[in-house]
Amino acid sequence: MGGAGALFLDVAEAIGGMTVLLRDIIVRLIKLDIDGHEVLRLMYRMGVKSVPIVITTALFTGAIMVIQSAPTVQRWGAEGLLGWAAGFAILREVGPLLTALMLSGRVGANNTAELGTMAVTEQVDALRALAIDPTSYLLVPRFIGIVLTLFLSTVSSDALALVGASQAGWVMLGVEPSLFFQGITGDLLGIGDIAHGLIKSVLFGVIIALSSCRFGTATQGGAPGVGRAVVTSVVVSAVGIFAIDYFVSFMIS
Repeated sequence: MGGAGALFLDVAEAIGGMTVLLRDIIVRLIKLDIDGHEVLRLMYRMGVKSVPIVITTALFTGAIMVIQSAPTVQRWGAEGLLGWAAGFAILREVGPLLTALMLSGRVGANNTAELGTMAVTEQVDALRALAIDPTSYLLVPRFIGIVLTLFLSTVSSDALALVGASQAGWVMLGVEPSLFFQGITGDLLGIGDIAHGLIKSVLFGVIIALSSCRFGTATQGGAPGVGRAVVTSVVVSAVGIFAIDYFVSFMIS
């Protein structure tokens, strides 16, 4: 019981801290208290530097979707539905989910480590001593940067995954890319399927940003504390991503 109670309190503290942080960030966004140059700098570092891993992940994701679909397609002779099957899975689920998990490990962990290092070396306290709001100066640009980076990365990832799937379908099953993309642009897939995945990407970005900022600024205990904060942030982000994925899929079906 003691262990279960401690776990419940830890979860409640994490959710409460992230909720309060989200409120503080929203207040500053409403006031337009945003450093635009810092947002662009962070987006370059988070987004542009993540392009290679996004491209690699997306192309292999598309190819894997075709590999999984190949036996069924060959058995029933449903080559015309290959584009729909791969597109449905990529646009609604696999693309946003894998992109979020990859960026959580790269961008979220890095953000937690940076903020944690600043916290244990008292740089955050120094900002307060200089009458600089750490939330406006440090957290709001990171929040915007992570959310926008994940959204744009998901758009790119979806497109690249479809390209990878079309090429895999051509090589493995002899399905022409034109026939593949006809299945995507037909009546079976629509704007709602694309919007479904993009809504998830925004929510995934929010949970990664809140988790990394919350555990980064709350870091204590020197270098070991920074390591613990990074691990906790990545785990909480992953759990939050899967939880949000479930609830959004359940409500928007």
